[in-house]
Amino acid sequence: MTPDALFEPELQLRVQHLLARYADSLDAGRFEDWPAFFTEDCVYKIISAENYERGLPLAVIDCDSRAMLEDRVRALREANIYEAQRYRHILSTTLIRGRGGAGVMAETPYQVTRIMQDGSSLLFSLGRYLDRIVSAGDEWRFAEKLVVFDNKRIDTLLAIPL
Repeated sequence: MTPDALFEPELQLRVQHLLARYADSLDAGRFEDWPAFFTEDCVYKIISAENYERGLPLAVIDCDSRAMLEDRVRALREANIYEAQRYRHILSTTLIRGRGGAGVMAETPYQVTRIMQDGSSLLFSLGRYLDRIVSAGDEWRFAEKLVVFDNKRIDTLLAIPL
């Protein structure tokens, strides 16, 4: 199937809208909203491009349920100690890579800038989202989100989800 055969404008808009709302919730610091973008039995991983391409399972963050995502938010709010910061996501155009009973497969290049309390900023992470998105009634949710980062290393201040 050619990429053009997968192009459905309404589907494209739905997927891009989901991604835009996802990034907005993180950029605005609404971390409690973040788990609701996922199915109950979701997969969320932040993994280096090198490990992903080699099929190596080691990920910086590896969650296999919405409950684990909720635990990360609780830890972020109550247990983790880190310098005040925020993110700004820049998302490029999403490509629909496949469609079937397992949902929609989508790939979206991203860039995340981290802004520190003193106003300094730096390119924190760039890479691509590899998503499997499913319809849950009128809602669309991530059944799987792989954050494949191109950086050779990730800063130890990875407190906020990407």
